[in-house]
Amino acid sequence: MVEAEHPYRGKALFELCDRVPTDDDAATKIGMLSRLDSLRRARLFDRVSLAWSAIIALLAAETGHARDEAYAAFAALDPEEQRDMLDYLEVSAIEEAHPRIT
Repeated sequence: MVEAEHPYRGKALFELCDRVPTDDDAATKIGMLSRLDSLRRARLFDRVSLAWSAIIALLAAETGHARDEAYAAFAALDPEEQRDMLDYLEVSAIEEAHPRIT
């Protein structure tokens, strides 16, 4: 659904993100999906894209595998987008980010 750019792709992505803390396969899939151009272009609000949301969910899971996936997904972003995301997260390096999703 997410890959096919279905109108409910955001909802599907968020449901998959909910499984990341306990499911390494979900973390791997989220990491792959975050690289899709369609998710990089789809804005939730302001600068925040669905791809950023996926990376934030990976970081927030606080598991070794999820954070490794987040770092790799972040590295796949363009340098300008990386700077914007770090600014949004208020950190100087992605490794410093420990967002909370409530």
